[in-house]
Amino acid sequence: MARRLVVALLGPAHWSPPGVDRAVWRAALAEDVVDLIATLNEVEVAVAVTPADRALADALVWPGTTVYEVAEPTPNAVFAALDGYDQAAVLVGDVPDLPALTVGKLLRPLTTRPVAVAPVEGGGPGLLGVAARLPVPGWLPPLDLDTATPADARAGAPRPQDVAVTAGWRRLRGPADLATLDPAFEGWEATRALLSGSGRPA
Repeated sequence: MARRLVVALLGPAHWSPPGVDRAVWRAALAEDVVDLIATLNEVEVAVAVTPADRALADALVWPGTTVYEVAEPTPNAVFAALDGYDQAAVLVGDVPDLPALTVGKLLRPLTTRPVAVAPVEGGGPGLLGVAARLPVPGWLPPLDLDTATPADARAGAPRPQDVAVTAGWRRLRGPADLATLDPAFEGWEATRALLSGSGRPA
């Protein structure tokens, strides 16, 4: 059975709701993502940060969770830091209500494809996550999860179908994204509590 790893990449936050400190907002989102991956079955989990954010990761991870320090917050840097795994998926840190099923869909194509990407729901730039067989194919270009698209991931592939595009999900990257949160959806406790404390519906 393939040894698989799911990594939460805690990159920078470029926005926060009015009245909410950006560092506090980022920590709440990250806490929910870390809690989510901790519940996944049949995979190992880890967190990746740049050295400047090591304290953030250490404050959030569950006991025994590996924290990778990477030079830059990109999936390529995370993949390069891994050893001993057959497959890995790297997720963004601003998806507090991400369904576990969506993570499974990102990994599933790796049985027949070398790379899979999950787009941001609704279109637009950025990716939800990238998964790859390890070692990563040399043709996979550097990908910025905030700006890359599935087409960017396919740019150097021998065949477009070598990069599977899986189900997407929303990211919390601006005021309009707050309205997409479903109060009835389980999880995202830290983000929910922070929004409730700021007087916003959650």
